[in-house]
Amino acid sequence: MYKVSKTKLKKIISGFKNKRILVVGDLMLDKYIWGNVTRISPEAPIPIVHVSKEETKPGGAANVVLNLIDLGAKVYCAGVVGKDASGHELITYLKKNKVDCSSIILDPERPTTIKTRVIAHQQQVVRIDKEKSVPVKESILNKIINKLKKLKEKIDAVILSDYNKGIFTLSSVHEIINVMRGKIITVDPKPRNLKFFRNVTLISPNKKEASEATSIIIENERDILHAARELKNLINAEAILITRGEEGMSLYDGHNLTTIPTHAREVYDVTGAGDTVISVATIALTCGATFKEAAILSNIAAGIVVAEVGVATVNPQELMDAIKNEI
Repeated sequence: MYKVSKTKLKKIISGFKNKRILVVGDLMLDKYIWGNVTRISPEAPIPIVHVSKEETKPGGAANVVLNLIDLGAKVYCAGVVGKDASGHELITYLKKNKVDCSSIILDPERPTTIKTRVIAHQQQVVRIDKEKSVPVKESILNKIINKLKKLKEKIDAVILSDYNKGIFTLSSVHEIINVMRGKIITVDPKPRNLKFFRNVTLISPNKKEASEATSIIIENERDILHAARELKNLINAEAILITRGEEGMSLYDGHNLTTIPTHAREVYDVTGAGDTVISVATIALTCGATFKEAAILSNIAAGIVVAEVGVATVNPQELMDAIKNEI
């Protein structure tokens, strides 16, 4: 069981405004097609969706940016998009929200990653991905690294948001961590690249990712502890935060494992929940939160966003209300 001070949590949240966070990662667009299904196609055993609404939002690492904006942070963004209409749309959206996009590079040789989700009756029917998941060219990665060097003194923390689309290679991660040494560095990883992210402040895989990265089948608390220890040995992060869906999340600081039960009352859509977790945990750490306090706040935030369909974010007032009503 964990103990936490509501007063301390509220003080942490009140410090969110204008914290300066850099997000480096795989940028993409999320497109949503909303509609209704009333019959099955005569051409194939698939539902016919009658479209009622369409919308486009920043996705992937760019969704981390949106989370931080709604939390009150000043956000800097670094990554790669295609030199195409979608890349222009993404950058325009971020700039309208006062995001510093000076470290986003346009690559004419790769398309902007787009994930299109078709949703009917509050459920995803299908997802269509347009992407080129190969490593970003070294020349472009070098441009990003050079731009990051100029940002270091402007920021309080950096989030590395990995969707395995090519920006994170062994050499690029090493360079980024070396450039940002001394800053709070947090990571939302993919298993394939997890071993790259050594000596960071906090890393937050989900249970499936932790299992894949360590080759440990996770079925109980003992397995969680075993996986967390293996991750600690593998990458030497200061803290490991494993998100576990309806089971909440578990924090390992190298000594103790703390499991925090979920605050979700109903789960409609887990899309983007990991982005919310890493965003809240990171900004909380910049406000002096302990790892446990940062984990508790990110767990509360995750419980809020999974109760909505589609990618959602959370704001400080919602966190304040949840602390008052649920803790």
